[in-house]
Amino acid sequence: MRGSGRAIGTLVILVVLVGLLGYWALYWPLRDPHPVLQPVHGAVALQGVRVYATPEAAALEGATILIRDGRIAAVGAQVAVPADATVIICTGCVVTAGFWNTHVHFTERKWSGADRLPAARLEAQIVDMLTSRGFTTVVDTGSNLRDTIPLRRRIEHGELLGPKIYTAGAAQYPPNGIPYYLRDSLPRWLLWFLPQPATPAAAAQDEERNIAAGADILKLFTGSYVARGHVLPMPLANAQAAVAVAHAHGQLAFAHESNAEGVRVALESGVDVLAHAADSTEGVDDGLLAALVARHMAMIPTLKMFATTVTTNPAYLDPIYRQVRRFHELGGDLLFGTDVGYMRDYTTAGEFAGLVQSGLTGRDMLRMLTTAPAARFGVGADKGTIEVGKAADLTLLNGDPIEDPKQFAAVRMTIRAGRVLWREAAAAHP
Repeated sequence: MRGSGRAIGTLVILVVLVGLLGYWALYWPLRDPHPVLQPVHGAVALQGVRVYATPEAAALEGATILIRDGRIAAVGAQVAVPADATVIICTGCVVTAGFWNTHVHFTERKWSGADRLPAARLEAQIVDMLTSRGFTTVVDTGSNLRDTIPLRRRIEHGELLGPKIYTAGAAQYPPNGIPYYLRDSLPRWLLWFLPQPATPAAAAQDEERNIAAGADILKLFTGSYVARGHVLPMPLANAQAAVAVAHAHGQLAFAHESNAEGVRVALESGVDVLAHAADSTEGVDDGLLAALVARHMAMIPTLKMFATTVTTNPAYLDPIYRQVRRFHELGGDLLFGTDVGYMRDYTTAGEFAGLVQSGLTGRDMLRMLTTAPAARFGVGADKGTIEVGKAADLTLLNGDPIEDPKQFAAVRMTIRAGRVLWREAAAAHP
């Protein structure tokens, strides 16, 4: 009996330990999913800069931007700099509102365990992928919440310097609709956890769970490449059910659509943003693009991703460029995004080159990077332009991107809420 009691006691201890380990692995990383950014105190003055306060505004030459407690306190050529301000002289810099990247992922293995990885390592990764590219806000369109939420929490609590992160958490796929490139690259056991709801009720339930765990947007694969050249559409009723839940919570719905049928599912289900241009362009004609514009849907072109991960063949790329050009000409709302994280090349020059190929100007691109995403996410009153009272999210460039769009990739400094997130070595000095 004594031995039996000992065995039961040991079993209870093991069960408790397994339970604690499971909680630590599955739920502890999800704590505090929507943290508040720790405020910065004090004054910073950027002097001798050219400022584009909005995408439409003329350049303000030889200006000073005064930041106080993380917000813009003054902008102009005759700004008095208080004695307590840290002065950054940046002669030749061009300053815009902080850039947004509305299509990123934190799915690379190096982000796994973000709750406990060393801060220096994580911050170096953030610099490499995001802040050295000028991004002060990013939208993760599909990653493990157990990585993205700890990363966001550590940034907002001040442990790391990094951008504001919105996250989709787990994307939803059609039934038996995992894309072939994910099936080929992810561990087999992980595929079981990717949502592939079979019914509208299950789709709604999956999205409710995702939001409860900390997701900020919905991501649907309304058209999924289940094999090369074969796109499986999401059942319309599933998409409608998931979008209805997202909208009921005040969240945006994004769609990876792939082809004309995927576009139509996104359109008819009420999706807000196409996460890519459709790369199978047959049937994506002016009528369908005009319908998207009429519904005030936005598009993220992700042009470099197609050229980097598929092919540089003009026969493939040129129709995508034409699609983006026509969407823009018809009045469509374009957002900037690169799909980094899925795409391992983090440089942005190729994306801007693709946008030039699509007929966009520097002012169009500045709108994509600033005011368009800020308005789409409902934060235009606080971000997207350089105005007194707004958050001091700023991107400093080496040259004028309105004159030469290549300069959008020549970032000298990135500032979020008055904090310098990154600066080019020896490029600016107090």
